[in-house]
Amino acid sequence: MASLKHWISALRPRTLFLAVASTICANGMAYSTGRFNVSVCILTILTATFLQLLSNLANDLGDYQHGTDITGHRVGPTRTVQSGAITPHQMKIAISVAVFCSMLIGAALIYEASQFMNIVYMVLFLFLGAAAIWAAIKYTAGKNPYGYKGFGDIFSFIFFGPVAVVGTYFLHLHKMTFQPWLPAIGLGLFTAAVLNVNNMRDMDNDRNSGKMTLVIHLGLAKAKLYHSFLSIGGIACFIAYSLIYSSQWYSYLYMIFFIPFLIILRNIYKTEDNRLLDPYLKFTSLSAFVLSVAFAICINI
Repeated sequence: MASLKHWISALRPRTLFLAVASTICANGMAYSTGRFNVSVCILTILTATFLQLLSNLANDLGDYQHGTDITGHRVGPTRTVQSGAITPHQMKIAISVAVFCSMLIGAALIYEASQFMNIVYMVLFLFLGAAAIWAAIKYTAGKNPYGYKGFGDIFSFIFFGPVAVVGTYFLHLHKMTFQPWLPAIGLGLFTAAVLNVNNMRDMDNDRNSGKMTLVIHLGLAKAKLYHSFLSIGGIACFIAYSLIYSSQWYSYLYMIFFIPFLIILRNIYKTEDNRLLDPYLKFTSLSAFVLSVAFAICINI
């Protein structure tokens, strides 16, 4: 019987900071417009949380199914299915529970929004919800996972950026505007940066197991250049947003939290052994979360 400690390890709670960063950013922007719905705020955060938990569980099982964790080169935390702490059957049940919870919370969110959404938007959000669940599972689990073909960055960018931020913002304001798009793209780039650090760290293990991430295709040197694009591009998106929408100096105070991204980028370039990049995975994720919180606060002062 798997212990609570093993289930907590499988759920990887430290990844939840990044999962909720996008919804915090979007909810903060919505609040600044005066069109804020508490129920939408809570439900979007819960939706993001359960989708991330689903992704973590499916990733644990998927890497076991494809033999990614048996090469002897893994750097990150021990996977629970591979170690035998949780059986594949138990993990499949947990994934089913996570899917059910995600669907239940998503249905509650759509029901809350149904008071103003027409049928076209309801169908669109149902499709996006189903696509998000599919993407969470198919990253590494099942046959032909897209994460093994180098498409993980694209899906992470889409679902943690435009879908999460613009979707949440729309559910508050009931209309589509340009305002949320720059932070949405910025957070999408930061999310891809987190995945890029993960893939740079694991590139030896991934190559040996046939997991052809974008880093494997690029090589370590070009992957670091790509990381520069993601980090600086994300920062540029937030700067552009503030230049367009912020008129008070204190609305720019959140920009002090750009500094951690630049420090991390410098240290990544200084690190020659990719296996030593593990700490920057957590630091990048936490930096994105702190930036989102600070941004949400500063635009509402």
